Amino acid sequence: MWTAGRMSNAKNLLGLGMSLYFWGLMDLTTSMLSGSAGPLSERREDHLSDKQHQRMKRSWVWNQFFVLEEYTGTDPLYVGKLHSDMDRGDGSIKYILSGEGAGIVFTIDDTTGDIHAIQRLDREERSQYTLRAQALDRRTGRPMEPESEFIIKIQDINDNEPKFLDGPYVASVPEMSPVGTSVIQVTATDADDPTYGNSARVVYSILQGQPYFSVDSRTGLIRTALMNMDREAKEYYEVIIQAKDMGGQLGGLAGTTTVNITLSDVNDNPPRFPQKHYQMSVLESAPVSSTVGRVVAKDLDEGINAEMKYSLVDGDGLDVFDINTDPNYQVGIITVRKPLSFESKKSYTLKVEGANSHLEMRFLNLGPFRDTTTVHISVEDVDEPPVFEPSFYFVEVPEDVEIGTTIQMISAKDPDLTNNSIRYSIDRSSDPGRFFYVDITSGALMTARPLDREDISWHNITVLAMELNNPSQVGSVSVTVKVLDVNDNAPEFARFYEAFVCENAKAGQLIQTVSAIDRDDPQEGQHFYYSLAPEAANNPNFTLRDNQDNTAWILTRRSGFRQHEQNTFYLPILISDNGRPMLSSTGTLTVHVCSCDEDGMVMSCTAEAYVLPVSLSRGALIAILACIFVLLVLVLLILSMRRHRKQPYVIDEEENIHENIVRYDDEGGGEEDTEAFDIAAMWNPREAQLVTKNRQDMLPEIESLSRYVPQTCMMDNSVHSYVLAKLYEADMDLWAPPFDSLQTYMFEGNGSVAESLSSLQSVTTDSDQSYDYLTDWGPRFKKLAEMYGATDSSGALW
Repeated sequence: MWTAGRMSNAKNLLGLGMSLYFWGLMDLTTSMLSGSAGPLSERREDHLSDKQHQRMKRSWVWNQFFVLEEYTGTDPLYVGKLHSDMDRGDGSIKYILSGEGAGIVFTIDDTTGDIHAIQRLDREERSQYTLRAQALDRRTGRPMEPESEFIIKIQDINDNEPKFLDGPYVASVPEMSPVGTSVIQVTATDADDPTYGNSARVVYSILQGQPYFSVDSRTGLIRTALMNMDREAKEYYEVIIQAKDMGGQLGGLAGTTTVNITLSDVNDNPPRFPQKHYQMSVLESAPVSSTVGRVVAKDLDEGINAEMKYSLVDGDGLDVFDINTDPNYQVGIITVRKPLSFESKKSYTLKVEGANSHLEMRFLNLGPFRDTTTVHISVEDVDEPPVFEPSFYFVEVPEDVEIGTTIQMISAKDPDLTNNSIRYSIDRSSDPGRFFYVDITSGALMTARPLDREDISWHNITVLAMELNNPSQVGSVSVTVKVLDVNDNAPEFARFYEAFVCENAKAGQLIQTVSAIDRDDPQEGQHFYYSLAPEAANNPNFTLRDNQDNTAWILTRRSGFRQHEQNTFYLPILISDNGRPMLSSTGTLTVHVCSCDEDGMVMSCTAEAYVLPVSLSRGALIAILACIFVLLVLVLLILSMRRHRKQPYVIDEEENIHENIVRYDDEGGGEEDTEAFDIAAMWNPREAQLVTKNRQDMLPEIESLSRYVPQTCMMDNSVHSYVLAKLYEADMDLWAPPFDSLQTYMFEGNGSVAESLSSLQSVTTDSDQSYDYLTDWGPRFKKLAEMYGATDSSGALW
């Protein structure tokens, strides 16, 4: 049987300074007296019967050892002794140890069975080891007894101080909190055995942070210990907490941690304006929503408790100014709400209130949590650009309006007290086609070119108004011109139509469906009427049916078409619209006669050659030649009449030539160049009509003017209308005089081939200049030769 013992002595126990369990000490004492150490247990076997209990005594057996941790001696620590009943002490028994830590932590003497610990033991790392022991015959190696298992338990000593695993701590508590308000709970842990003595019993205490905070010695809960702690006076606190084991007794181990406590803010301070009066100024030209100035109310609180809301509570500018709160800086921003005018009002007074947005009921007695201040705003005068009334113009104009017609009066004024004169113009970038003109002084907006809705249906132009005394001040206004449609475009075919008819076609057969388009856009919608042109109204070959849906059918009127007779027909079709006035146009449908099969499929549309013998008589040839001769005579007559112009109307010699405009139709016209029309025709349209009756050479010019300038327009605004009409006529007729040209005179004057062209020195010459050569220039220069005294050989004037 196995027995176990532990050999020790009082000196070793005192040297270790350890304590044993009471029952373990009793077993140790008993074992010391009997020569063995360690707790011994007696193996019992109980035999139960119905009424009898019998106990059979057997040999002592072991099952566990105890050893203290943290042994610091130099020799191996003796743990215990294994002994078998078969061991006679002659060394024939060999003890073997296996299991956890065998050979590394624990060793056994194979002869005596003594077990020693050869490494330092720490209960916090491992509290027990499970091993197995066996006794063998040293000679044969045969097991003497079955293998048995036992446990070595490590007994605890107080070798670990309490530790705050979560430290250092950070906590916050509202300012002005009542005494006893919980802040945070700290916890310290001790690695020692809590079931063995007081080694793991921890007690908390405060080393730093009094008298503001306290700690519960048992739970570690930190509470406030002082009332009315003010964040604005002191915000941060550093508290040091100690945890000590052994119940806080002398000799216990201790650990500390730091708790950083912050007083969080509450709304216990009302806002206050640092100044009760603000003086601000703003330009009258400041746009709406522009900033005038800022006001700020100071609040010692922070965060949500310092949030402000500013408002205007009184004053004469409540409808002119507004105030907004900047959420980032908690300032009140005064802005312009309506346009300002120095001429209307020069100053304003506002009463501004700043109030906390979030209040706490328990601190209302510290209020009121609002304050007011007064703001004086002065409006400064600036030179403002002209202002249009209204600020936008919308004009509807029919596209057939005459050039020079006033379509809208544009009005602007200087808002300043000086009331400077205004000059109007059109921003040419908004009217690149120059369709409009504005009078520089009156602001009358007129048409300068014909309008065509089909080309441009909307015009968005910008009219500028400039102060006469300060050209830098320019105002602008948008004028939207809608061109209204008039029926000025005749309908026409949507495309070129070409039809085919078979030689075997029957009467009434559909050969083509035609449709039309019209560039106009009448309000009642498009509707077209189709019919054959008057010259084809009784066409024997084809007929037309108007479908009343803007389409028409072309039908055959007969059958029996033949290519050799006529392979192509041209059918004129009259297309009319429903406008006022009704417009129409003629489109031509080309119809080819083709050879087709029985199913109507086209096979060939080329006419076969068909030659008829032709012979002309002598009389027919003479008639043809006579016609050609007559045509040639007519052509020569027409050319001769164009070369010889009619004699023009001769004006009175006493007529004031300073009111004449000399007209040069061609170069070298001679005395005909002196003919002109009176400038009064520009001012009196009736006189212009009289001139057209008497002056044949002025007829085309006056007629072209009358096409664009109506009589009513010339009577009301004659000069503008006349100039605009003539300007448009000159722009359109690129061949009308005067021609734009660039003359370069590089060699004029003394020293050049032409010498001086000036006539200033001609009157100072001593020699008479001869102009006899003028007589050689022909009848056109007769008048000029007479003026300069040229005579013929007989001495008589021409």
